Amino acid sequence: MKSISYLFALSLLVLGCSQDPATHLFILSGQSNMARLNPEDSFTPAVQAEFGAENVIFVKDAWGGQPIRRWFKNWKPAEGDTPIADGALYDSMMTKVDSALTDRSVNTITFIWMQGESDARQSHGTVYGASLIGLMDQLQKDLERDDVQLVVGRLSDFDLDNARFPHWTMVREVLVQTAESYPKGAWINTDDLNDGLDRQGNEISNDLHMSGDGYTIMGQRFADAAIQLIYE
Repeated sequence: MKSISYLFALSLLVLGCSQDPATHLFILSGQSNMARLNPEDSFTPAVQAEFGAENVIFVKDAWGGQPIRRWFKNWKPAEGDTPIADGALYDSMMTKVDSALTDRSVNTITFIWMQGESDARQSHGTVYGASLIGLMDQLQKDLERDDVQLVVGRLSDFDLDNARFPHWTMVREVLVQTAESYPKGAWINTDDLNDGLDRQGNEISNDLHMSGDGYTIMGQRFADAAIQLIYE
């Protein structure tokens, strides 16, 4: 009987070792600071090194100068009926996601979001938190999941006095609050990424966009946060 039990336990161990490793989908979206991020510089290598290149799927779809209502289809302004949501950029993103998932299943999905500048400029900060949660609900419904993870990039220190973008600090704070209250959420700091030389070699300081090195560091921070969420 002891030998049978031993063989049974050994067979379970072998079976467990032969199972396919987990597969992870990462969706990167947002506006210009995400559009300018090259995942291949830091994000992709970090995640592939952690999980294996064959076990990760990447989708990136980002557009400069776009408010969250281009993704969240039920977006509403705080007052009035305009502007209206159209969700066109969400549909563009999901077309890529659906294509990437053809004949594949995944164990985890992480949504990585670098956006909010346009909403801060247009003074829609009061509805931003509800809109981001609504976007996550929309995404989870379409993916038929209830466990999509969220990593956001906090708006930088570009306009902390709200002189040019009236709701800059509001959106900045809401991004953090939303990530910290989300079941599996995290946020990264970008305050130190918008100084130095941009990709054209121009000196920048507290800029709206990141420096060349800043984007590389941002990708690494997104990867580190996503990896940590997966292991939690």
